[in-house]
Amino acid sequence: MKLQHYIEKKGGRPMNSVDPLVAIIILNWNGKQDTLNCLESLKSIKYSNYEIVLVDNGSTDDSPHCIQEAFPDVTLLCNRKNLGFAEGNNVGISHALKMGAEYLLLLNNDTIVDPNLISSFVTQAQNQKNHSILGGRVYLFDDKKRFDHFGGIWNAKKAAFDLVANRLLDDGKSYEKPQELDYICGCCLFAKREVFETVGLLDARFFLMWEESDWCFRAKKLGYRLFTCPKAKIWHKVSASFTGGKSHTTYFWWRNRLLWIEKNCSFKEKIKLLAQILLPEIFHLLKLRFLKRIQLRLLKLFRPHENHLHREQKLKTYVAALTGVKDYLRRRFGNGPKWLFQ
Repeated sequence: MKLQHYIEKKGGRPMNSVDPLVAIIILNWNGKQDTLNCLESLKSIKYSNYEIVLVDNGSTDDSPHCIQEAFPDVTLLCNRKNLGFAEGNNVGISHALKMGAEYLLLLNNDTIVDPNLISSFVTQAQNQKNHSILGGRVYLFDDKKRFDHFGGIWNAKKAAFDLVANRLLDDGKSYEKPQELDYICGCCLFAKREVFETVGLLDARFFLMWEESDWCFRAKKLGYRLFTCPKAKIWHKVSASFTGGKSHTTYFWWRNRLLWIEKNCSFKEKIKLLAQILLPEIFHLLKLRFLKRIQLRLLKLFRPHENHLHREQKLKTYVAALTGVKDYLRRRFGNGPKWLFQ
C-alpha cells in the first residue's frame, strides 16, 4: 500500500509500561469536524498507554492539515484516494501491528467515547480469556439513552443479520452482561493483535458494508469468539458514515451481501438461500423497478409541473440494488458507480 505521506507522531503522553499498548485506529474521509470531535473526546480517556492512528482516505476537505494542527500527537497516515472502509482500516491495522500494539481498536470517526472505553475493553479481555473479540456498547449520538446496535446474529431464514439491541431504549437492565454475537459492529471493534495476525486483514473487495461481519466470521471459523463489552460505551452519529445516501447504501448492501454469502456459506446453504430467498427478492426488485419506471414516465407526461423528486429517488434505490447484483455477478468490487454519489 503506497501512502502519500506519513507524519511521525510528535510529543506524546507519559506511558505506563504496566498497561498493554492499545492502538486506536480511526478512518477519516471528508469528515473533518466529526473526526476532530472524536479526537477531542479521546482526550478524556482514562488509560495511560494508547496511541491514536488516524488514516485519512484521500479527503478533499483539508482534513489532514486541520487534524495535524489540532492534534500533533496523533499518528497521521494519508492515502492518495478513498480506499473504502475495509482497505482504509487495513492501512491503520498494518501500522498498529508494526508499532507493537498489543490490542487494536477500530473506532468510527463519527463517535464520541466514554472515558472508560479502553480500560473497560482491556479489563474484560484480560479477565475473560475466551473473549477474543469485543464490541462496544453503542448508543445513538442524537438519542443518548437509545442504542444504535451492537452487531448481529446470522439469520439464514432471511439471508441477513438480526441486529442486537437495534434502536432499543436502554432500560438499565438488559445487555448488562457480555453477550455472544456472530459479528461485532465495525464502528467499535476491539481485539488482540494475535487475532488480526491469525485472521488477516479486512477483505478490501467489500469497500463498504459487510466487511466487518465477514472478518468476524473468518475469526469464528478459526475458533475465536465474539462478545459485547457492556462497560465500553460510545455514542455514534450513524448517518455521518453513509454520506452517499440511500441508493449508495442499497448498492453496497446488495452487492456485498452476495459476496458475503459466497464466502461464508456452504454450497448446500447457498443453493437453499438462492432458491428460497435471493431469487424471489431479486425478481421482486425487477418488478418494482419496471412498475416505478412506467409510473414515473406517465406522471411526468400527464403532470409535468409536479415535483417527482421523491419518486425518482425511490426508483434510484431499486436501480442501485439491481446494479449491486449485476456488479457482483460481473465481479466488480471496490467502490461503486459514480452515479450513486450524484
